[in-house]
Amino acid sequence: MSNIYVTEPATHGKVLLVTTVGDIDVELWSKECPKACRNFVQLCLEHYYDDTVFHRIIKGFMAQGGDPTGTGTGGESIYDGPFKDEIHARLRFSRRGLVAMANAGKDDNGSQFFFTFDRADDLNKKHTIFGRVSGDTVFNMLRLQ
Repeated sequence: MSNIYVTEPATHGKVLLVTTVGDIDVELWSKECPKACRNFVQLCLEHYYDDTVFHRIIKGFMAQGGDPTGTGTGGESIYDGPFKDEIHARLRFSRRGLVAMANAGKDDNGSQFFFTFDRADDLNKKHTIFGRVSGDTVFNMLRLQ
């Protein structure tokens, strides 16, 4: 077993995203990132993400979605404004299949999120990692490329 799985904390909670490339299971780090997880789950429950697109896809890097306008400039959190980053020392952009908040700068989280397709060390301490794609659904996520 790879040591990256051992260093990551245990997950608590799960969301199933239904996409055009197939289902994607997302396990959540709700203890480490409670605001980001609550925001994501609440927006899912409110069907906020229904019929949205992954508006930014960079092969080998990431797929970004969660903007109801489809432009990358929209989207709001459940907190009536942006919320602060929740950076956790044991959560690093060390592999594919991580789920993080997209932002325009420090403490500027709304509704947008992204999946990583590979390691992305440059993003460490800049984005809140709040989940990971689990099981075989990682192959559906990779089809977004």
